[in-house]
Amino acid sequence: MATSKKDQRREARMRMHEEREARARREKLRGRVLIGGALVAVLALAVGVGMYAANSSGSGGSADEGAGKPFVQPANTTGKDGIVIPYGKADAKNVLSVWLDPRCPYCAGVEIGLGKTIKEQADAGTYRVEYHFATFLDKALGGGKGSKRAVNALGAAVNESPEKFMEYLQVLYRNHPEKESDDKFGSTATLLELADQVPGLRTPAFNQAVKELTYMPWVEKVGQAFYDQNLQGTPDVSINGKKLTVNSGQGIDSITPDAFKKLISDNLK
Repeated sequence: MATSKKDQRREARMRMHEEREARARREKLRGRVLIGGALVAVLALAVGVGMYAANSSGSGGSADEGAGKPFVQPANTTGKDGIVIPYGKADAKNVLSVWLDPRCPYCAGVEIGLGKTIKEQADAGTYRVEYHFATFLDKALGGGKGSKRAVNALGAAVNESPEKFMEYLQVLYRNHPEKESDDKFGSTATLLELADQVPGLRTPAFNQAVKELTYMPWVEKVGQAFYDQNLQGTPDVSINGKKLTVNSGQGIDSITPDAFKKLISDNLK
């Protein structure tokens, strides 16, 4: 019994530490977001540029690093060409659809604020999550490779397992660039270093896929799906096709986990 109480205290301390880190991260991210209408205008312009690139050249974004590479679909993906990354029980009758861009600060706010809750509800069978990724910010933010290279690394993670993918997704957003224009995720060395925070992720296959950009042809198809769906920005979250407002309206912060759970319960089949 003494050991059990000790374990409980340790787990409680760990949870408190994680919560403090999440709060600190949100404060740092909030501090770098532009104010009010100026930010909205910048993001609207970013989406507009991305849509123009899609209409003129297919997928938009930075130079196609997948050119000449064979198409490889990561394991544990679904849909045509594996453009969807599912997490949760396959027979869940409710589906939570989540669209993210790795360089999007609002996506970071949602994952930091709600990522743990989303995983817990998926594990409980409340719904199956279907993750989709956009890469328009590489071009919209003045050029770069971070969105696409991060999605490539996420493909390498889900190839290991859905659980590793979920952990790595959280790690990336907890370590989101301080400025939108910072192409932090454009460095494969950084992506590999961050992967050290996920126990067991740094397998030879994962390392090779990140370094050699193995999944970039797949990334192009994943990113193109954002334009094909005529979405207007990220994050885009819906339950059973019903769009949810997951931003609090206070900077990049998400709504609270309790508010999110209420939205979910109101829209379950």
